[in-house]
Amino acid sequence: MILPRLKDAARDGLLAWSREEGLESPPPVSFAPAPAHVAESDIAVAWPMAAAKALRRRPLDIAAAVSGRFAGFQAAAGLPETDSAAHASPPGFLNLRLGPRTLAWNLLSLLRAPEDYGRFAPAEPRDILLEFVSANPTGPVHLASSRAATLGDSLARILRRLGHRVRTEYYVNDAGRQVKLLGLSVQARWDQAHGKDTPLPEDGYRGDYIADIAKSAPPEAAGWTSGDFQRFAVEAMLAQHKTDMERFGVRFDRWFRESELHDRRALDKTLARLRELGRVYDKDDAVWLGSSGEGSEDDKDRVLVRRDGLPTYFLADIAYHQDKLERGARELIDIWGADHHGYVPRMKEAIAALGCPKGTFHAIIHQLVHLFRGTEAVRMSKRAGEFITLRDLVDEVGVDACRFFFAMRTPNAHMNFDLELAKKQSNENPVFYAQYVHARIASIFREAAAQGLSGNASSEELAALQEPAERGLLVKLVWFPEVLLLCERDLSPGALPTYLLELGALYHKFYELCRVLDPGDPARTRARLTLCAGVQAVIRSGLDLLGVSSPEQM
Repeated sequence: MILPRLKDAARDGLLAWSREEGLESPPPVSFAPAPAHVAESDIAVAWPMAAAKALRRRPLDIAAAVSGRFAGFQAAAGLPETDSAAHASPPGFLNLRLGPRTLAWNLLSLLRAPEDYGRFAPAEPRDILLEFVSANPTGPVHLASSRAATLGDSLARILRRLGHRVRTEYYVNDAGRQVKLLGLSVQARWDQAHGKDTPLPEDGYRGDYIADIAKSAPPEAAGWTSGDFQRFAVEAMLAQHKTDMERFGVRFDRWFRESELHDRRALDKTLARLRELGRVYDKDDAVWLGSSGEGSEDDKDRVLVRRDGLPTYFLADIAYHQDKLERGARELIDIWGADHHGYVPRMKEAIAALGCPKGTFHAIIHQLVHLFRGTEAVRMSKRAGEFITLRDLVDEVGVDACRFFFAMRTPNAHMNFDLELAKKQSNENPVFYAQYVHARIASIFREAAAQGLSGNASSEELAALQEPAERGLLVKLVWFPEVLLLCERDLSPGALPTYLLELGALYHKFYELCRVLDPGDPARTRARLTLCAGVQAVIRSGLDLLGVSSPEQM
C-alpha cells in the first residue's frame, strides 16, 4: 500500500521541517484526492494552510518550501524508489502526483495479497465490543433492525480488516414485562385454538406470528403455566432471530441474555459498586443515579430502583455494560434505533459513573427506513400488528440489495428504500452496477484463457499504462485503504459503497476506451489484464466487507 507510506513520509518530513522552522507542535497531516481542475495532481495536502498561522508565513510560500524537499521525505522514510512529484498551488496546497512506477508498485503490492490490501497493524489496536440489532424477542426482526444489522456487521468487518479486535454481541431482553406479555399472548392464542374463550392481554401482542407460535406448541402445553408459555415463546422467537441473522450473513460472537444478569445478581453488584463510588443516593423511597450536574450531558438524575423495590431497565443496562467491561472490552459501541436518541446521554454518564474514561462508550443512532415501490410509499399498520420484517425484505429483493442499499446511507440520515429499484437487473440498481464490474472482469479472464493470453505483467509493463482511463483506475485503487480508515473515523460503512460505485464508473469508462485483449500487443494485454485483476480484487474485497456477494456471471 503506497498511500499509508506516503502519509508517514509526509508526516515525519513535515514534522522535521517544522522543528527546523521553530514549530514544535505542527498540525496533523491529511491527504485528500486532488480536485479535477488542479492539473497534474492526484493528492492534495492542506497542511501548509493549517500551519500558516503558527509559522507566520503565507500558505503558498510554505507549500513551495516543502514541495522541493518531498523526495527527501520519501527517501528518509525508506520508501521504495518512487517517481512521485510534489508542487505547490494556490491558495496553499501541497499537491502530489503519483508516478507510473509508484502506481505499478502499488498494483503489484495489491495483487500479491489482495486479502491484506487495506489491512493495517496499528500500534495500539482497539478492543471493541460492538452490540447491535438486539431486537426484543417479542416479535420478528423488523425493518429498522435490518438496517442496524447491516451497519453493525459491515462496521465489524471493516474494523477487523484495519487490525482491531472486535467482538459482536446481540443482547436478548428475555426478562421483564414485555416478555411476560409475550407469554400471556401466546397462551391466550393457544387457549383460543383449543376452544377456550381466553382474551388477549390488553397490551398484548396481536400479530399473526403469535398464533403461529401457539400452533407450534406441543400437546403437553395443556398443562403449562404462563411461565412455561413465556419460555417457549422466547425460544421460538429467538430461533427465528438467529435464522434471520444467519441468512442475512450476520454472525454474532455471543447472544447475551438479560436473564444471565439476573441469575448472577449482577444488578445488585452493579448497584453496590455505584454506591461505593458515591454515585447513587436514596430519595422518595427510590434509588437514584446522580447523572446530572455540572459537566454532565444528562439533564436529570435517573431512577435505578423504583419505590416498589423493582430495578429499572436502566439499571439492567448499566449492569450489562459493566459485564462487557469485566470481560475485557476497552471500548463499547452500541447501535440503537432513532427512538433511543434521548437514552445516549444517560448511558454515557452511567459508564462514566463506573469510573471509565471518556470515550469508552459510543452510541450510533440510525434513523428510520421508509419503504417505497417507485414513488408510492408502502404503508404499515401498527394497530393490526402488520409490519415489514427482515425476512419479508430478503424474500423480495435479496440479501445483496438489502445490505448494499442500507450501507449507502450514513446512520444519521433517514432512508427511502425503493423496492422496485432494488430488484432491477440493470445499471440503475447500485448493487447490480457494482457487482457487474466483477462479473465483467471475470468474463474477460475467461475469454483471455480461451485465447491463451496471460495477465502477469511486469512492473515495467504496468508503468507503461499512461492512458487517462488506465491511470484513473490505478490512482483510484490507491485510495481503497484510506476509504476504510474513513469508515473507521465515521463509524459507518457509508464511504465504501460510494467508493465502489466510483471505481465501477471508472472501470466502465476504461472498458469502453481501452481494448483489453489484443493478441497483437501481448505486453499491453498483460498490463491491462493485470489492471483488471486489481480492480476485480478491490471490488470483491469491498463487497465482502459489506456482506455482499461477488458474482462471476450476471
